[in-house]
Amino acid sequence: MNTRAAMLAVALAWSATAQGQGQEPAQVLPPFSALEARGARIGHIRVVTRDIFDTADPKEDKLLFHWANSLHIETRPGVIERALLFKTGDPVSVRVIDETERLLRSVRYLYDVHIRPVAVNDGVVDIEVETHDTWSLDLGVSAGRSGGSSSSGLQLREYNLLGTGVSLSLGRSRNVDRSSTEFEFSNERMFGTWTALSISHATNSDGLRNAATVMRPFYALDTRWAAGAKASSDDRIDSVYNAGNIVSQYRHRERQAEVFGGWSPGLIDGWVNRYSLGVSLQDDRYETEPGRVTPSQLPPDQKLVTPFLRFERVEDRFEKELNRNLIGRPEYFALGLNLGVQVGRATKRLGSSDNAWVYTASVNRGFQPRPGHTLMAAARIAGQYSNGQVRRQRLGAQAQYYLPQNPHWLFYAAASGDLLTRPNPEESLLLGGDNGLRGFPLRYQSGTRRTLITLEERFYTDLYLWQLFRVGGAAFFDAGRAWGGPNANASDPGWLSNVGVGLRIVTSRAAFSNVLHIDLAAPLNASPQVKKLQLLVKTKTSF
Repeated sequence: MNTRAAMLAVALAWSATAQGQGQEPAQVLPPFSALEARGARIGHIRVVTRDIFDTADPKEDKLLFHWANSLHIETRPGVIERALLFKTGDPVSVRVIDETERLLRSVRYLYDVHIRPVAVNDGVVDIEVETHDTWSLDLGVSAGRSGGSSSSGLQLREYNLLGTGVSLSLGRSRNVDRSSTEFEFSNERMFGTWTALSISHATNSDGLRNAATVMRPFYALDTRWAAGAKASSDDRIDSVYNAGNIVSQYRHRERQAEVFGGWSPGLIDGWVNRYSLGVSLQDDRYETEPGRVTPSQLPPDQKLVTPFLRFERVEDRFEKELNRNLIGRPEYFALGLNLGVQVGRATKRLGSSDNAWVYTASVNRGFQPRPGHTLMAAARIAGQYSNGQVRRQRLGAQAQYYLPQNPHWLFYAAASGDLLTRPNPEESLLLGGDNGLRGFPLRYQSGTRRTLITLEERFYTDLYLWQLFRVGGAAFFDAGRAWGGPNANASDPGWLSNVGVGLRIVTSRAAFSNVLHIDLAAPLNASPQVKKLQLLVKTKTSF
């Protein structure tokens, strides 16, 4: 008997047994791709919200997990329903279902998402959307150290207030720049719509910061319109660094605002074009600060009121990967082209201090040179053109390469470079223990040019401590340099490098889940005043 005949015989025998016992054989459901090919439409949509822990699983049937579930308020099904990009009566679309999953997985208060067909009758498919919550209350003390400086914080933050998706926080923090007491409120779905509202206020040791945003964004690839307004004010003390030490300080009063409206014809043949018109405000004022060392030259005050035109072009091409920047959780890489250009004209007639063209442009693209290998490349430029010359222009580019060796090992390489053209006197690019060069003090080098290279051998374990913490590690090499301009490190101006090892811990069941980095880094060619070993403890959004 051949294989196909054997399988048919087994199926018939099972069917006969099931019918003999008075049971209907289970319906074998086709995948969404097959349903789309048949022209099926969406019928009933059932949203099932699950708690943090599955206490029916022996691994999670713990007293602590029962307590966590009982104290946690599950996400309301209506919150998930309003975030779906499909509805009853729509034709089945794998692209739309995949995009919905990406959007849901990007929400902090959700740990896992599954969208599956549950019944098919006469070309109509019923769909179940199952989500699993994270622990959304962040109550605790944080501490970190990088570049020889410490930071700390005390925060009370709820990412999913009463299961509504609203975020509310109050916290106190301290870092090398300032101490701060901050309040934040955000609601991504005001009144059940796609309009988002966020408000923040911070009382700092050196001033105040306020910000507010009301935005209906291009939330999905096929979104046809967007509009929004945002405004912020920041009164602070800025510092000028040399060799990791503060050499001067000044007060910086900054105001920013923008109002825009946008239109798009939607997703056509895998591409999206978006057009926006708006007006922006950038107002910078600089003053000396009593009791502080003043720089030799303050930046000039500038106010720009700029009507602008913005264009975006996005390619629909995403890949789901595992064990790249996180551990044990799916990650989405946007491999398609993403291009953005904005050009505006500021004039004195509108209240600007200068007549200037103001421009920004960015491009991102992903590549897969070989199956499983991923190369992400990006470039950005922003600046002004006035009085026949380019001013305050910043040009930057970066690339990241992910080379998996097996499910547990991955080689990662990254390179970046930045260039300032005619910056303000005290503007500079910084490099040190807090931004990439882990074996050196923070902001150790500064200049108008900067480059950084990072090589890592990453290790992802299967260890899942108490079903709460995933563990990994890395051995790394960093090399870089910042140079040029009046604030360059004259005592140690050349290329710097370091090696080190680190532990990575991910709190996978919490909304405030980040990757905890515990690194030991040793400089290879440092001057005698740099410590021979640097300990860095900080949280990041990725590996």
